[in-house]
Amino acid sequence: MHTVSIQGSPEKIPVGKIVCVGRNYAEHAKEMKSDIPESPVIFLKPSTAIIANGGRVLIPSISKDVHHEVEMTVLIGEGGKNIPRDRALKHVAGYGIGLDMTLRDVQAEAKKKSLPWTLSKGFDTSAPLSEFVPASSIEDPHNLNVALSVNGSVRQQSNTRHFIFKVDHLIAFISQVISLERGDVLYTGTPEGVAQVVSGDKLEARLTNPEGNVLAVLSVSVG
Repeated sequence: MHTVSIQGSPEKIPVGKIVCVGRNYAEHAKEMKSDIPESPVIFLKPSTAIIANGGRVLIPSISKDVHHEVEMTVLIGEGGKNIPRDRALKHVAGYGIGLDMTLRDVQAEAKKKSLPWTLSKGFDTSAPLSEFVPASSIEDPHNLNVALSVNGSVRQQSNTRHFIFKVDHLIAFISQVISLERGDVLYTGTPEGVAQVVSGDKLEARLTNPEGNVLAVLSVSVG
């Protein structure tokens, strides 16, 4: 069972499922030549995709084009069904930073054939995750900076104020159809700048507050 932790707490929280949001930044939708969605685009990763800080992303033999996608992540602390939007943030235990590693060539082929994206998004090591910062310490989750550097060069950089669908909207929307449970993790979508990584690359993702203070950091290599 894969677990995650909240800064300052010794508890190891088992992860049930990873619920991901596609195209939640308009500029990323444009770079993917996709329409800006009218409602959240949702897909799943298995918990077996998780690796922690210091881990290694392993490229499956079925792909020759692996892309990075940096995202703010949300840890569900209290589960629920049909969670009202005005109470949704009360269900959040913490915020972190993660990578939605994607087999872009496998995904493109699936899209062409109108098939599911599961293999391209859910492969082992495709969900690097940082520790979570307690939700109580975050004044506004919609004003946080997300950034990713590859081999020391910045590739992606944005702010969660550019979300198309905010965290409370996502929790309310998802919980209408899929019950959320303690330990579930939400990936909230990636900004523009996604690109290929290759074996030997070093990736560092950061979540910072408006003053630039680091809230969560994630460093992984590609093998």
